[in-house]
Amino acid sequence: MLQQCELLGVPRSTYYYQPRPESEENLRLLRRLDELYLDCPFFGSRRMAVMLEVNRKRIQRLMRIMGIEALYPKPNLSRPAPGHQIYPYLLRGVSVERPNQVWSTDITYIPMHGGFLYLVAVMDWFSRFVLSWELSNTMETGFCLAALEAAFRFGQPDIWNSDQGAQFTSADFLAPLKKRGVLISMDGRGRALDNVFIERLWRSLKYELIYPGDFASGADLFPALDRYFHFYNHQRPHQALDYRTPSDLFPRRSIRKRSLS
Repeated sequence: MLQQCELLGVPRSTYYYQPRPESEENLRLLRRLDELYLDCPFFGSRRMAVMLEVNRKRIQRLMRIMGIEALYPKPNLSRPAPGHQIYPYLLRGVSVERPNQVWSTDITYIPMHGGFLYLVAVMDWFSRFVLSWELSNTMETGFCLAALEAAFRFGQPDIWNSDQGAQFTSADFLAPLKKRGVLISMDGRGRALDNVFIERLWRSLKYELIYPGDFASGADLFPALDRYFHFYNHQRPHQALDYRTPSDLFPRRSIRKRSLS
């Protein structure tokens, strides 16, 4: 092993290093941060530190893990991929009148008993129909790309909207959209509410499933999410839709045939 490390130019300490999992206390704080953020998304690290009676630097680190920041105009709200092209926000003043006119996506943090996962979803704006979703234990682009490819089984949108995060601005992620001629729209800096419909989805999901369920593992969470999104699409009346369901307004039905890998 010594010779292999020397050949690769890798210190043995790096080779043998095993990442330490988050402590029970940090996991508790992550969950409380997530709950506070749903109620007060305008709270920054200073107010979060006061509310949780914890050192601000610790709160800043935990907020970076969750991928959240306070909702107010400021530079570098989301972290774009290096050298990415900035696309304008195309939906201001646009009347969304039919399914598949606009799709949007976002990632949210999911607290678990012994850790956390990340969830991405793709939603049709007109109907609020959740077209696809994926779980991951990292913030890599792959699971977002898988959700995009799964959504294409419903067709394609005229406009695709996301934030400027690195997952959605990477060349690999944008390539399928460009290939299909989809117009690309991105939220403005400091304007998370540009994607307000999917933000409302996260709030409903967490208060109706995640917090009451208190899941121990991804294997437990995955089928629960599958049931919830079917309920959300086909059974849950939406006040904004005159108490109709998303499936009442979307022309096709979602079929998901896969298992958690």
